[in-house]
Amino acid sequence: MVSYIDAIAAPMKNNGQVKLHGPEGFAGMHKAGQLTARCLDELVAMVVPGVTTAAIDKFVFEFGMDHGAVPATLNYRGYTNSCCTSINHVVCHGFPSAKPLREGDIVNIDVTYVLDGWHGDSSRMYPVGTIKRAAQRLMEVTHESLMRGIAAVRPGARTGAIGEAIQRYAEAERCSVVRDFCGHGLGQLFHDVPNILHYGRAHEGVELREGMIFTIEPMINLGKPHVKVLSDGWTAVTRDRSLTAQYEHSVGVTADGCEIFTLSPAGLFTPGLDL
Repeated sequence: MVSYIDAIAAPMKNNGQVKLHGPEGFAGMHKAGQLTARCLDELVAMVVPGVTTAAIDKFVFEFGMDHGAVPATLNYRGYTNSCCTSINHVVCHGFPSAKPLREGDIVNIDVTYVLDGWHGDSSRMYPVGTIKRAAQRLMEVTHESLMRGIAAVRPGARTGAIGEAIQRYAEAERCSVVRDFCGHGLGQLFHDVPNILHYGRAHEGVELREGMIFTIEPMINLGKPHVKVLSDGWTAVTRDRSLTAQYEHSVGVTADGCEIFTLSPAGLFTPGLDL
């Protein structure tokens, strides 16, 4: 049985209760989300052949520090970087490194800033130079999957409606949906309830109520949905080495739909795509 609680009265921990936020929480999330989005905008010009993901990570750290924010991933459960950089067949949680990006790569950069106690969590795909049509199509399908999931958000719907919208579209486009990772509740905690699955049925899951805040972050593969986590305990890759892509927004349920906190101020959420 799911229980809901006013976020003001909720303990600062994941206790299984779904937190419902008011205008103050939405304002905090908007501010944090926009800082994250601005950082991701700045990275568009930086992601070129020859740049290292370590240099990207350094920029993310410094950009946050310059704006009074802390990267949420830094030292989170032993993770030692300020962002995740997942290249080609890496599904998520890729470690930044000194290896340079190559022409034709695609990379997901996932940034979460903590600003005034609120978490702004978002990720985007970036093409490195000229990419193959198959990679571009995968990015297009993944972004459209995200937006269809967001379009399903409204009070009275269930989290399964988000997953169904994503799964129905992605599979119709002959792609697969990763099952091993999901979106999550967000706010003053980095990871909270409920989990947001990117597959499912509309009548299943937690009922959405005004004031809920969570991420939607589908991971879509060109091949099969199966993944494995490498020996570092973090890096997840496709088992069949197929290309994978992900886009992520942080959203809050409103009276008649949802607010997207991490919209790109410069309109650069889909670099390299003609949408």
